[in-house]
Amino acid sequence: MFYKLLIILSSIFIYSFASNDIKDLDSFQANFVQSITSDSKNVIEYKGEVFIKKSGKILWKYKTPVVKNVYIDNNYALVDEPELEQAILTQLEDEINIIKLLNSSKKIGENSYITNIDDIDYSIKTSKNGNKIEEIRYKDKLENSVLILFYDTVQNVEISDEIFKFEIPDYYDVIRK
Repeated sequence: MFYKLLIILSSIFIYSFASNDIKDLDSFQANFVQSITSDSKNVIEYKGEVFIKKSGKILWKYKTPVVKNVYIDNNYALVDEPELEQAILTQLEDEINIIKLLNSSKKIGENSYITNIDDIDYSIKTSKNGNKIEEIRYKDKLENSVLILFYDTVQNVEISDEIFKFEIPDYYDVIRK
């Protein structure tokens, strides 16, 4: 479930690259704080950074409370969990469909959008000038409220493809899903 939601979030970013309001976005790099609030009001907070290229290459680097790196390249995902010395490899059923996301997303305010993917509504807010993604909100299938805030955002800079490559160490357990 966690990985599916992460892939959907990555799809939303790719949609945002093609949006008319976020002009000529070829890359996105930011620090993030992801807060997950359960029905019982327990909050888990994750921090890290994200790197995204219009080509479909994505890297979510979680730094706290656990170290985890999620690499996505169109219809393939690799989750590196160094603390567990394991890698999870997933072949996605479908390649991320940018056109579907564009057609399903709606501008609902000056700096806000909404889209529904797999029966989950995602709210996206951009900066006042509409060119930077500031937050994504949604309620997951377990009824947790999720808020991802982005800061120190850098757009349209060269991001080397090398950052999206991960060689699985020999001592890792490999899980295929």
